[in-house]
Amino acid sequence: MFWLRALWRGPRRAIHVGTSNRDQVLEQLRVCSTEDQVFDVVGKNKAKLSAGHVGCALGMLWQFQKEKPYMLRTLEFVRTHPQFLTLRVLAENKISLMDDDTVVNMLYDVLRLSVEPHDSLIQQLVAEAWTRLDRLDLATLSKFSVCLSDQHLHCSPLMGQIAEILNQKLDSIEDIRVLTNLMISISTLVSPRLRDALIERADSLLGTMDSSLFRNPRRIVQFLRNIKYCYRPLLEKCDKILIHNVPIMDAEDIGIVLGLYQSLQFNSCDFRLAAKRRMMKHTDACSDPLSFSKFFAALAPITGQEAREGLESSALLLAGEFSAQQALAVAETLEEIQCRNLPLINKIASVLHKNLDVYRPVEIARITQALIMLHYQNPELLSKLRSKLVGLVQVSIVPQEVSMLTHVLAMLSSPRLEEAVISRVYAILPQCNLSELSSLAQAIIKWSRGDPTYRHSAPGVHSHLLQVLNRCGLERVRMADKLDLLLEELKYISGEWFEEMLLDDTMLTLQRLVDQISVSNLPEICLFLTKTNCVFAPILDRIASVTKENIHKIHYSATYAILLPFAVLNYDPPNGDDFFESCIQKFTPHIGSFDPHLLVLIAYTLALADYFPEELIKEIFNVDFLAKLDSQLETLPDALNMRIRLRLMELNRAVCLECPEFQVPWFHHRYCLQMQRKGNGGISPVQQQIHKMLGEIFGGMNYAKVAVSTPYFYTVDFECVMDKHMRPVPYTEQNQLQITEEEKVQWGLDSAWKETSEISPGAQRIALIFLDSKSFCRNTGHMKGETTMRKRHLEILGYQILQIPHFEWNSMELSTMEAWKDYLRKKIFTKLP
Repeated sequence: MFWLRALWRGPRRAIHVGTSNRDQVLEQLRVCSTEDQVFDVVGKNKAKLSAGHVGCALGMLWQFQKEKPYMLRTLEFVRTHPQFLTLRVLAENKISLMDDDTVVNMLYDVLRLSVEPHDSLIQQLVAEAWTRLDRLDLATLSKFSVCLSDQHLHCSPLMGQIAEILNQKLDSIEDIRVLTNLMISISTLVSPRLRDALIERADSLLGTMDSSLFRNPRRIVQFLRNIKYCYRPLLEKCDKILIHNVPIMDAEDIGIVLGLYQSLQFNSCDFRLAAKRRMMKHTDACSDPLSFSKFFAALAPITGQEAREGLESSALLLAGEFSAQQALAVAETLEEIQCRNLPLINKIASVLHKNLDVYRPVEIARITQALIMLHYQNPELLSKLRSKLVGLVQVSIVPQEVSMLTHVLAMLSSPRLEEAVISRVYAILPQCNLSELSSLAQAIIKWSRGDPTYRHSAPGVHSHLLQVLNRCGLERVRMADKLDLLLEELKYISGEWFEEMLLDDTMLTLQRLVDQISVSNLPEICLFLTKTNCVFAPILDRIASVTKENIHKIHYSATYAILLPFAVLNYDPPNGDDFFESCIQKFTPHIGSFDPHLLVLIAYTLALADYFPEELIKEIFNVDFLAKLDSQLETLPDALNMRIRLRLMELNRAVCLECPEFQVPWFHHRYCLQMQRKGNGGISPVQQQIHKMLGEIFGGMNYAKVAVSTPYFYTVDFECVMDKHMRPVPYTEQNQLQITEEEKVQWGLDSAWKETSEISPGAQRIALIFLDSKSFCRNTGHMKGETTMRKRHLEILGYQILQIPHFEWNSMELSTMEAWKDYLRKKIFTKLP
């Protein structure tokens, strides 16, 4: 009997012990399916809640919110619930008892639940994680860095310590998600050496990851955007993965990628086309304001006019329901597509007006710029925006922000410039970089020219401010000792202030730093030189030398930027043929990897320099290539679309004239006729002046024709025919140079063009061309590549070319009518053979 009783007590004791070891509160939390159930468990077990229970409850609250569509989330309900306050108090009291993962996970969860960064719980969690920083594993460290980024602590000493830990443990990271989150978080602190190491590690891990996890390559692209480094090999690898995943991306994902690519000036034809196809299939699926605003921002810039009009109609129906951020996204998209739908613009503007008080300074600037570019005319809203901008300038202490706000403020017409704005600009000038100084200079110059009454009432204000600004700019240029940093500041500078005040000193500095030209900065310095329109032989010679010596290290896509200044500025470096051939040989094996529009630009650039690689030309003038180019052009901004179409026409013309052996047909006749009809067709005052003088020299106005259209649609300023005795022949339609109807379709060596007009044997057809300042490099009388190519082509068409440079025609020596006539006589009668 006692034995049986003992046997009975044993299992009961075991059952009792097992039950007491189970965490009943944790079990109750884990079976919860709503926030209310979690709060109910918390309310009933306040005295029993451990650090683990608190962490679990907060994690579940965020998980429930995360699983809901954004529009259905109830963050305000969660944050204001009494039991949420209980959890926060308990968390603060039990922080020291939490393990490392719980501290960081809790910080992550409460931030996602929109608890303010200045909340005491957030601050204590950050401080606690900081004390444990050296012992956090890499996955937890990565999550902590994301939390710091959410609090805008990118440049904090704490983030600096994380960057140092990453530097030390980089080789041990095997999870690309951990690495990419850390890369983004510390991006503002990376040195060139750490940057290269991160890129190398990311590149190695990219090939080992699941290709469906597209957010990892997207974060790599974001990192490159953050550090403003367009590293093509890694970008192209990420792009291939992103293209593969377009079918599972939503509009927000696609919009993010397109925005990152735009910031990096990286064009991916295949991604844009895939994104367009993906979104066009789901045009009717986005009916709520949130999803539609993202859909509109992603699709409108890359689709055709008909689809845009449909999107605009849908946007007009939903406009009244847009939130502040959704309205801003739509407004900026309308600016990008140059929308002229006034009802939609007015509706979006009214939503922006209603929400002005919630926007940050940079958003106020973006709103103002968008409305101005959309030609919005409501004085009340524009006046309110101006008042906000003035107030924001007065309190801002960040040079970049002050320059941005001031630049946008100058876009608004105003009778006066507040003293507080002038004072703030004075205060930040010594801290500004060249890009910020340029932005401020443009604003000040616009103010000084804009309002006569204000300019006369305070003539010294603007001029003195500009003098200080000029001095700061010159000091910054002259003191520069790092070429890479200087090029970064010069990247987006343009306008008359820079050209007049800083260009000469900038070129002297570039010559001083010429030994710092390397493979990594070749594209940047070449693009800058092309933009300045100046020929500086020592710099260009150094570029050519570095290119030839390191062509094996240069990415094939960089050859376009490198070739640009030499072709556009018509500069032939020492051993120029070797330089051009080395670039051609570099990109030729990769022709199929270029975006179609970029391939057209490369071929046109080479044509300027009189190079026509056969493989490149045959690739472009191919039906499949041209079809793909047409598809891509529909996704590009209108300005770029028009530019590429023009370059294709000019390339087609150059190949027909200079390489008839390639048997490429001339297929731009209709395009050129359309462009001709759209042109103003007017005759300039200089042309009228010269035409009248030619009439007096030749003995009649009918001996010279003004603004003559040639075969292949060049326009010649003046055309005349001289017989074999050098006497002018009266101009008639019969002796105009034409292209035969047959030649529009015929190919071959003998059919590129044919002179169908009848002029007497020994006669010469003369093209007299006035060359304005755009035909020459800025700092010399050296003709640019486009001008020399035009001369070559007109000579092939049978013209004798006589050029009148603007600096000769407008010189002091030619200040009378007789002097001009004598100049023309010498040009015509002594320079012709």
